[in-house]
Amino acid sequence: MRTYPFDFDPSQPFVQQASEWIADVFYDILPEAGFEVRDEQIYMAFQLERAYTEKQTIFAEAGVGTGKTLVYLLYAIAYARYTGKPAIIACADESLIEQLVKPEGDIAKLARHLDLVIDARLGKSPDQYICLNKLDEARTEPDEAADLYRDIHRELPDFVHFPDSMQSFYPYGNRKDYPELTDEQWDRLGWDVFQDCLVCSQRHRCGQTLSREHYRKSEDLIICSHDFYMEHIWTYEARKREGQLPLLPDHSSVVFDEGHLLETAAQNALTYKLKHAQFEGIITRLLEGEVRETLAVAVEEAIAQSEALFVLLERTSRHVQASDRKELVLSETLMREVGRFRDLLAAIDEEIVFESGLFSLDPYQLKIVEEHLEMIQLALGLFNEPEQLISWVSEDKEGITLVIMPKKVKEVLKEMVFVKKMPIVFSSATLSVDGSFDYTAQSLGIEQFLSFSVPSPYDYEQQMNASLYLDKGGKMKQALQLLQQTEGRALMLFPSKEELLLFKKDLALYPESEAFRFLYEGSAEISHLISDFQQDEHSILCAVTLWEGLDIPGPSLSHVLIWSLPFPPNDPVFMAKRSDAQHPFEEVDMPYMLLRLRQGIGRLIRSRDDRGIVSIFGKELEQESVRKQVCALLPDDNEGMNLC
Repeated sequence: MRTYPFDFDPSQPFVQQASEWIADVFYDILPEAGFEVRDEQIYMAFQLERAYTEKQTIFAEAGVGTGKTLVYLLYAIAYARYTGKPAIIACADESLIEQLVKPEGDIAKLARHLDLVIDARLGKSPDQYICLNKLDEARTEPDEAADLYRDIHRELPDFVHFPDSMQSFYPYGNRKDYPELTDEQWDRLGWDVFQDCLVCSQRHRCGQTLSREHYRKSEDLIICSHDFYMEHIWTYEARKREGQLPLLPDHSSVVFDEGHLLETAAQNALTYKLKHAQFEGIITRLLEGEVRETLAVAVEEAIAQSEALFVLLERTSRHVQASDRKELVLSETLMREVGRFRDLLAAIDEEIVFESGLFSLDPYQLKIVEEHLEMIQLALGLFNEPEQLISWVSEDKEGITLVIMPKKVKEVLKEMVFVKKMPIVFSSATLSVDGSFDYTAQSLGIEQFLSFSVPSPYDYEQQMNASLYLDKGGKMKQALQLLQQTEGRALMLFPSKEELLLFKKDLALYPESEAFRFLYEGSAEISHLISDFQQDEHSILCAVTLWEGLDIPGPSLSHVLIWSLPFPPNDPVFMAKRSDAQHPFEEVDMPYMLLRLRQGIGRLIRSRDDRGIVSIFGKELEQESVRKQVCALLPDDNEGMNLC
């Protein structure tokens, strides 16, 4: 028996009844609990009614303070109970997920004030969980950190250590459970794409596996990241072929919070990463048994060619400033070596056909190898279409990784996501460009959609003061003086990790900085850092990824300081976009920077009572065209400001 939050009449359209209940929530129930009536919120509710009735995609652009999250949550929960399938709430990253489900978050508010029991469960990305194999490696390494990892291992649940019968299993090993670990420390034990979970002997005791069993049973909401939802889409068919369940269950609707970032997540999910050691470990499984000599020779030749290819990549790739990626040089030599590697993989495919008829290979292992070979061939096939290829090289202590990404994903999105007859909501304060949603829709392959836009109810002219500063000599002293004006209470935003680390290094040269407590992204788990910043009113949070979604009303965040204008990096992804543009700076760099800057500025005013300042540094502000467009994002009283 499904439980609805209102008296349901089966003879009447469900969405219409849900909409009437939602109107009562905003007009009567929440105001009685102390919430203000917001016209923008009620307007949004009526717009979403049509999207759910017609099962359409809708772009819901709503400014800060409109209460858009409460609106889409109410529709998602009601519709999930009607269909018997959970709704998916996909957030831009893990920190936004934590803000949605925190004890004082919007889900908790609805449950408390509407007397609802809301079944909301987290579907976190695999890299947010401990990998038991990596933990085993870390705790046996001959270094000082081994004690830390041994302590973590000892504290794991008993069922991890002792495979006894009649035990109670439950999810564990979440990144959030280890808030004091730095990102670097977590990387040594957190799951990564090079782990082969299908043949892992510990998979049934793995926290990631157990978490999936947990969130799949949700009746109302599953909350995940954009990246995780896209991974679900791209791996759906492959997992079914391998006899596995898809990452997410069938669902009734999808909400993409901060939906303007979905294209990047889609590209990331379609990205293939290849290491020589990983390839060798997979392909040699074909030699586990009495196989024909021709197959063994083909495998050995492919391994040798893979090794030669990665030696070439290491020798010819070029470092990219302000990026951890190295540029791939598409020379004739590289193209020839990739082609030879693909030919050898094709030869192995042919040999497998003959070998499988002899039943000399383990069917399960064979299926895994075939899946990997198919993915490698698809990825390397993009080298035959350089205009559709984005590729680069990354390097760590374990060696070189070749990363391959398709340039355009809208065709795949169109076929696998937006063709479904299902309500899909894009929610953000920044979805349109010059009042039009066409740019976002076209980049995602969406042909038919509904849309609306409502402004923020806040009085930015009265609540915010903004100043622009040239990025020149004395920048650090000037920034510290600005931080003194608000006695800390600041969010500092950096365009790249490299700039943040350089700031941290240079800051040690200024004794006056000791008056402040600086918190740095990467020094601990992100939601822990955010909570610490909010509780320590005079602290300063320095971040690279918090341009979107951070919601901290009150005096703890009274100052947003933009260390430099957030232009896109010179990495292969944006180099490819620039190469396709007739005017790269105007068509690629400026729109990206202005969208990100608009989001960053939006972190300051989160309630009607908030007051604060925005300080924006940038050497590009010397250019009048850039300065004018930046000023256009600021309150009217600031448009005529002097450049400091």
